[in-house]
Amino acid sequence: MPITDLVRVYVPATVPMLAALRASGRLGDGPMVAHAVTPALREWYAEGDEEELEYVAFTRAAQGALHLLRLDTQAPRRRVVVSADVPSAALVREDVELGSSEVRLPQPVALTDVAAIHVDGEEAVTEVAAAAEVVDEALAGDPDAQFTVDGAEDHELEWYAVSELDELI
Repeated sequence: MPITDLVRVYVPATVPMLAALRASGRLGDGPMVAHAVTPALREWYAEGDEEELEYVAFTRAAQGALHLLRLDTQAPRRRVVVSADVPSAALVREDVELGSSEVRLPQPVALTDVAAIHVDGEEAVTEVAAAAEVVDEALAGDPDAQFTVDGAEDHELEWYAVSELDELI
């Protein structure tokens, strides 16, 4: 398959999901939400270059990881984003609103499609834990909750090669 048929997606995840990826060779059990540079995102950020658009999609995936942490109270309080290159034909775009980066992956992401793994460092755990508790309230417009989420977003996720997956779990 030519490289032009591939799209970089950013999949929100948790550390336990990385363990499952390592064990099964795939991320997720079925359809999943991910983020990518979509036509709606390009239209909304018309003056943004490709790198800026990728950063927006990545940041939204990191926010999605906060939602996963809120649901999984046993997971280590570290955001995880898995960058993967998937066939563009495999994406279901959800361009329902201007600026949306959301896409649906109809099937799990294969370990062989993973390009990199991004995980919060230990220094971010306290802020990420607090943000996971209030992420829904922040999206609903609560300014105090947004301040807490912004505190977590001040931490850059660390980059790891796929070969370092064993060390992350």
